[in-house]
Amino acid sequence: MAGPATSDEIEKRLSNLGIALPAPSGAAGNYVPYVISGQQLFISGQVPLSPEGLKFQGKVGDAFSLEEGQEAARLCAINILAQAKAACGGDLARLRRCVKLSGFVNSTPDFDQQPAVINGASDLMVAVLGEAGRHARTAVSAANLPFNVAVEIDAIFEIA
Repeated sequence: MAGPATSDEIEKRLSNLGIALPAPSGAAGNYVPYVISGQQLFISGQVPLSPEGLKFQGKVGDAFSLEEGQEAARLCAINILAQAKAACGGDLARLRRCVKLSGFVNSTPDFDQQPAVINGASDLMVAVLGEAGRHARTAVSAANLPFNVAVEIDAIFEIA
């Protein structure tokens, strides 16, 4: 198995995907965006926030299709990586492994494709981090999420 990706390799993968990581957002309440404990990095729930503001406000299965839900999850993953970069002092090569993603989908009662929605984030982690991006995962429905966003995802990483 290949060793961990270098910072240049990760940045090149992001560039090839057309992704420029945004400045990480601050906390929206009495918590911090991330916590490092030993070799673990815990990233607070990230929502589909773009440089233009919140996107994907509404329920998957009503306001948004499965594919749009996946786009929302992908945007959450981009914000997770932005937080991870900040936590790692700008060096994404410190990420040894994405350990777990927990995804929450603001969906209608009859929508049952939450795992497929969260694939939008999981696929991005693997595309950016390679094998180190494969992770354990939770994907559940929520009656509502903060600011009525369609998706919220938190993450745990192992770091160097």
